[in-house]
Amino acid sequence: MANVVVIGAQWGDEGKGKITDLLSKSADMVVRSQGGVNAGHTVVVDDRTFKLHLIPSGILYPDTECIIGSGTVIDPEVLLEEIEQLNQLNVSSNNLFISQTAHVTMPYHRLIDKASEERRGDFKIGTTGRGIGPTYADKSERTGIRILDLMNKEAFPKILEWTINYKNAILEKLYDLPPLDHKQVLEEYQRYAEILRPYVIDSSLKISQAVKERKNVLFEGAQGTLLDLDHGTYPYVTSSNPIAGGACVGAGVGPTIIDRVIGVAKAYTTRVGEGPFPTELKEEIGELLGDRGAEFGTTTGRRRRCGWFDAVIGRYAVRINGLDCLAITKLDILDELEEIKVCVAYEIDGERCEHFPSDSNQFARCQPIYETLPGWKQSTTECRKLEDLPQSALDYLKFLAEVMETPIAIVSLGAGRDQTIIVEDPIHGPKRALLDHNGTPIG
Repeated sequence: MANVVVIGAQWGDEGKGKITDLLSKSADMVVRSQGGVNAGHTVVVDDRTFKLHLIPSGILYPDTECIIGSGTVIDPEVLLEEIEQLNQLNVSSNNLFISQTAHVTMPYHRLIDKASEERRGDFKIGTTGRGIGPTYADKSERTGIRILDLMNKEAFPKILEWTINYKNAILEKLYDLPPLDHKQVLEEYQRYAEILRPYVIDSSLKISQAVKERKNVLFEGAQGTLLDLDHGTYPYVTSSNPIAGGACVGAGVGPTIIDRVIGVAKAYTTRVGEGPFPTELKEEIGELLGDRGAEFGTTTGRRRRCGWFDAVIGRYAVRINGLDCLAITKLDILDELEEIKVCVAYEIDGERCEHFPSDSNQFARCQPIYETLPGWKQSTTECRKLEDLPQSALDYLKFLAEVMETPIAIVSLGAGRDQTIIVEDPIHGPKRALLDHNGTPIG
C-alpha cells in the first residue's frame, strides 16, 4: 500500500498526465487536488488522445475511482463537456466523484479574468482567461459559490441574485462591460446542477475511508512547482498551490498519510505565458525542441517557450516538495542534438548563485551557468530497458540525478503508454530507483 503525490517539478506541462495515467494502473483512487480548467493533461492510449482539464487521468481505468477534490475550482460547462467526450470514446464516468466543497467558476469570473488581464498592459501575467484567479479570489474573499450551494435548490437562487448584483457593479463600473442577466445564469447553472448532482459527495470522507482500507491513493497535481502561489515565480504564477503540501489541503487529508512524492520534469524546460526564463532558447534549438516536442498548451493552444534543463529550479522543486524520486519525460526530444546543456547555477550581478532566488527582480537578472554534455544522435523511442539507452543518454540521466541529488525512477520516451522505462513502481515497488543521486544504476 502506498499513497503517492505526483507533482510538476518545473512550470507545468511536464507530462504529468502520462505519468499519472501509468501509475493509475496500480491505484485504487486518483484525486485531483487543485487548479481548474486552466490546467490540462494529455494522455495517449492505443492511438487515441485524451485531453483532460478537470477529470483525473485515472478515469481511463474502469476500476479506478476518480475524485475532483475540494481544492479545485470547477467550471460545470467544461466538466460536462469532458464527461460527454469520454462517453463518446466509450470511457465511463461512473467512478467520477466531485467534492461538495469545491468552488464553482461562474460567467462573471471569466469576464473579470479577461478584462483584468487586458488592463494590466505591460504587467500582464499570461492568464488563460478561464476565470480561475477570480474564482479563487472569491473563495478567499468568502463570496464564492461552492458545489453544495449549487446543489441547494432553495438557497442557490438567493445566493446567486446577491452575487450577480455585486459582480454586475464591478463589470459595469470598473470594466465598462454589460451586466449579466440573473435569470439566464440561474437557469443555466440549475441545469448543470441537476446533471452533476449524482457525482457530488463528501470527498474528504471518501478519501479517508480509502486510506483506512489501505487502498492505494494517487494525488494528482496540476500545473507545476514554479507556478505555486506562495513558492513560485510570483506574480507569474497560478492561483493555487501545485506543490506537494497543497495536495493535502486540496484533498482534505493529513500529511502523515503521504508515503511518497514523485516529481515530473521534462528532459529540457518549457514555460507558457509571461515571466523570466533563464535558460530560454529563442532561436534554432528552441524552435527544434518546440517542434519535436509539440510544445503547445493543452488548455490554450499557446506555443510554449523552450529552453535547456534548469537544475537550479529542479533542486528547488526537490526541496519545496520533499521529492524522493523523479520521472523524466520527453528524453526522446533531445535525440537529434549534437550537444546538450544543463544549467547548474546562475550568475546574478557577477556572483554565482546555486539556489533559486525568491526575489522576482533578482530572478529576472539571472544568467545561466551551463555544463555541456554530448548528445547521442540516435532514436530512443523504442528503448524499453535501461540497457537499451545509448550511453550518452544514460550519462545525461545520471548527470540530472546527480545535480538534483534525487533518484530517477521513470523515463518517458514518447507519448504512448509503452514508451516508458519503469524500473520502480512508486506505488507498489520498494523505495529504490532507476538511478541513485550519485548517478549509479540500480536494479
